[in-house]
Amino acid sequence: MKKYLIITFLFLIAGIQNHNLYSQETLKIQIFDEVEKLIERAKDKSANIYSPRSFEKGMEYYKEAEDYFKRGKNLEDIREKVENAKIYIIKAIDGCVLGEVTFSAVMAARADAISAGASTYSPKLWKEAEEKLLNAGRELESGYLGDAKEKALLAEQLFRAAELEALKTNFLGPARDLITKAEKMDVEDNAKKTLNSARRYTIQVENLLKQNRYDTDEARQLAQEAKYEASHAIYLNEYIKNIKKEGLTWEDVILTNEAQVKRISAELGFLSRFDNGFDPAVSEIIKAIRVRDENRAQYIDSIRMMQEMINQKNSEIANLKQQIDLMQSRLGNLSDAEKKLQEEGKDLQRRLELKNEQELTIRRVANMFTEEEGNVIREGDEVIIRLYGLTFPVGKDVIEPQYFTLLKKVQDVIKKFPNCIVRIEGHTDSQGSDDVNLVLSERRAKSVAEYLMANMGVEIPINHQGFGESRPIASNDTPEGRAKNRRIDVVIIPSWAVKK
Repeated sequence: MKKYLIITFLFLIAGIQNHNLYSQETLKIQIFDEVEKLIERAKDKSANIYSPRSFEKGMEYYKEAEDYFKRGKNLEDIREKVENAKIYIIKAIDGCVLGEVTFSAVMAARADAISAGASTYSPKLWKEAEEKLLNAGRELESGYLGDAKEKALLAEQLFRAAELEALKTNFLGPARDLITKAEKMDVEDNAKKTLNSARRYTIQVENLLKQNRYDTDEARQLAQEAKYEASHAIYLNEYIKNIKKEGLTWEDVILTNEAQVKRISAELGFLSRFDNGFDPAVSEIIKAIRVRDENRAQYIDSIRMMQEMINQKNSEIANLKQQIDLMQSRLGNLSDAEKKLQEEGKDLQRRLELKNEQELTIRRVANMFTEEEGNVIREGDEVIIRLYGLTFPVGKDVIEPQYFTLLKKVQDVIKKFPNCIVRIEGHTDSQGSDDVNLVLSERRAKSVAEYLMANMGVEIPINHQGFGESRPIASNDTPEGRAKNRRIDVVIIPSWAVKK
């Protein structure tokens, strides 16, 4: 019983404390709510700038009232301080009307400086400008309009200077840091021209920002160039120092650079030569890139033409379906002749559906290969896969493991044409003798046919034939054309074509 009474007493005490806390919070809202809203309004209108003395006095009374409330002072004293705070805050707000008109230019400059991050990138000028503006506000509040305008003009100039310095620092900070780093590293000993280029870019950026600090696109781009050139100069300095340290000769340096260019040309399918210098090699690379771009454009055009043809076929199919629907709608009580027409219509519909399925299958097959792997074309009833991506070592017929994935795609395509006839055709370019090319193309076609039959998982007879150089699809006068002519064609005759 005694224990129960103690617990009950503790709950009562806790309830009273919670009630007191709730009552305190409610009382605080009642006392401070209005003045706090006035303070927020004053801050929104920049009253702390236009009427700094009144605003500061009001805030002083507000903070004293808060302190009194926290310490449980007399409510009348607290309310008195709150009322005094309201009087001064309202006075500060009223002064904003004149301040907004008088200080419009300096406040615009201040806003631009804030946007440029002047307080971070130009703290000294920013602080000085803020002090000048505050002094101008005090003069305005005291009724000295002329002095207020004069100090506001000085503050405006300081804000504009802080904005410009912030923009320069923001844009050129990384470049300047790198230039300073380069100077400490004595980069001028080995890369003076490049470092001077970085310096020139920084000067250009500064001039552009002075002329028009709000059109920054060109300045931003030149600042990036300044940063790059400074970083480039540091790299060149280290590179040249290493050359000297390692005792490398000019030949060593040039051969190293030639090796880098060879890597690029190798990716484009040929080997650069430097017996006439770098210019011819670079020209060949540019030419090869242009040819590749042209081939890609032709490939895209062929895809577009194929899509247009498919769209045309789909349109024809839709028109034929409309004719079928019209025919079927006219069929009523059928005579023998009409029944025959109906059967012919149904047969036509079946053939159209089959044709649509065939077109869809060929479209899906074409999408299975990338531009580099091969191209799927249709010649009459034959579906031909031109495997540009399958190549053999010079004079060899061995299939390298890196092409197994590509041949797996070919297997998947063949499986999409049940009961089809498959023929592997080998082709070469015109380099070498006709007889050797014919034998080589036959051996390569046989290798592909045997590989496919061994890995298909089902018994499908696959024929093979070599044509040597007799069936080119491009000019043998260029490396690109010869590369296209050295190919394996997988010719598929679908079952629907066999039955014709």
